[in-house]
Amino acid sequence: MLISEIFYSLQGEGALSGVPSVFVRTSGCNLRCAWCDTPYASWNPEGTTMRVDNIVAAVQSHRAARHVVLTGGEPMIAKEIRELAAALKELGYHITIETAATVAPEAVACDLASMSPKLLNSAPQGAEHGVWRKKHEATRWQPTVVRAWLDAGCDYQFKFVVAAPSDVEELEGMLASLKRDIPRHKVQLMPEARTLEAMRERAGWLGEVCKARGYRYAHRLHIELYGNKRGT
Repeated sequence: MLISEIFYSLQGEGALSGVPSVFVRTSGCNLRCAWCDTPYASWNPEGTTMRVDNIVAAVQSHRAARHVVLTGGEPMIAKEIRELAAALKELGYHITIETAATVAPEAVACDLASMSPKLLNSAPQGAEHGVWRKKHEATRWQPTVVRAWLDAGCDYQFKFVVAAPSDVEELEGMLASLKRDIPRHKVQLMPEARTLEAMRERAGWLGEVCKARGYRYAHRLHIELYGNKRGT
């Protein structure tokens, strides 16, 4: 399995924000988001090929951690992700899978499905990205797959990357199309930002949207604490 990085940090996003966690970042992605903050696991995938037992040993080296986050890139396209998740689950770890929800769970071990379907604002721009733009647009929203995650039996949350007020109308249409009763506190709106300044600039109006519509505002703690850099 190609692994970009394994590190111990505080969860920076979502319902478990602030929880010490080991992050296992697989390298490779089936999308190409314009604002991707981990291009080394997506646009230009790099890393080290590791066996599942070696990944597990690296996780276990952080003895205080009981939470593991499988992330990417898109972890669900990693060939041995189910084997890795099963091994970690057997050891008693709480497993969060951070996914764009374009690949069905198919019985993967998971405690929290952290789904981040991509909005129109994610499409790569520029003529040089024409082929990837078509692939990205055809893949980024898979309602049948999202429903499979909702039915998988694990807890879940939605995280939408929001850059403009119009994005909220879009995501509400996407959620409505699922034909499921999704509590609004399970839906987190996260400002599109790779710097603390940009995050704070969007936090004001996005927070007001969350208050008005009942969604949860999703701060990005790792940017607040460490900035936008690897291993955090």
